[in-house]
Amino acid sequence: MDIQLGRGKTARRAYGIDEIALVPGNRTLDPSLADTRWRIGNIEREIPIIASAMDGVVDVRMAVRLSQLGALGVLNLEGIQTRYTNPEPILDKIAAVGKEEFVSLMQELYAEPIKPELIEQRIKEIKQQGGIAAVSATPAAASKYGSVVANAGAELFFVQATVVSTDHVSPDSIVPLDLAKFCQEMPMPVALGNCVTYEVTLNLMRAGASAVLVGIGPGAACTSRGVLGVGIPQATAISDCAAAREDFYQETGKYVPIIADGGLITGGDICKCIACGADGVMIGSPFARASEAPGRGYHWGMATPSPVLPRGTRIRVGTTGSLQQILTGPAGLDDGTHNLLGALKTSMGTLGAKDIRQMQQVEVIIAPSLLTEGKVYQKAQQLGMGK
Repeated sequence: MDIQLGRGKTARRAYGIDEIALVPGNRTLDPSLADTRWRIGNIEREIPIIASAMDGVVDVRMAVRLSQLGALGVLNLEGIQTRYTNPEPILDKIAAVGKEEFVSLMQELYAEPIKPELIEQRIKEIKQQGGIAAVSATPAAASKYGSVVANAGAELFFVQATVVSTDHVSPDSIVPLDLAKFCQEMPMPVALGNCVTYEVTLNLMRAGASAVLVGIGPGAACTSRGVLGVGIPQATAISDCAAAREDFYQETGKYVPIIADGGLITGGDICKCIACGADGVMIGSPFARASEAPGRGYHWGMATPSPVLPRGTRIRVGTTGSLQQILTGPAGLDDGTHNLLGALKTSMGTLGAKDIRQMQQVEVIIAPSLLTEGKVYQKAQQLGMGK
């Protein structure tokens, strides 16, 4: 129902992940029977969790290890890994700089040109070690380096920007990326994003997207919502975009997965995203806390080093355990940030959902007190859900 903001403007109420809860149904299921498998194009994964294409989250080693564990990691083709032959000292500088000098240092470091030969090298390094070579670039970089990515044998291509649409108006001097043509010509599945509306999701699917990423500004290190004032809370955005997926499936018989991207910290967040209609999730800061992560306990947004309008910051996330502990356990923490797969399977069992499709159908309620009700001691002592 629309809300009257004033005489000339109405608004629709939108909901974030923290404002909802999942309702148990009439049956339960042993968690070991929960099937969490999902698919993008011709690639099937056991775990519906993707590590974000951020320099503090994914490098070659992380991409390989995530593949081995049954998940997926995406390498940023416009980041440190493709600008520097040896990124280690660069990552040391980013971790060591003070808050006041951080943005200017990032702008300086990311001014180093992207090297096509390093794009090819990183993709081949991932594949040679048995990992799935998934990479990400903005539309402009995808247009420029698409052939390099294809020739190197990448297996998944994520074309990502703050907002991506099929109807993009550019200056006369710039030819925008034809998303439909790009999807058709690339030899691997292409995921497109980000978006937050039914209409854009449907258009991206019609353009040939093998998956659509949903989320504008909810990321832990993203400041787009503050800088641009743009975004829709994730629970509403996912539900709207999932509705487009269902209509597209009815229209064409082709099922295109929805990926909830950004703002997810705990296993419960992931469960709620899937209940809202997502097929999988993309997360950054939870993986930045892994001992194997390249960020040295820090995490920063993809748009942080923008030379004209930075829309991200660097946050200290610390190191809480190994990648395996975070993804599949055993958990060493009690706050839902370890054993994300175990949390998903247990939630599915509690809700009686045997697979992702059934999880998408569970009842959801509006519950803004879900994370605070009865938790006064945890909050006061900064334990568990009160951290």
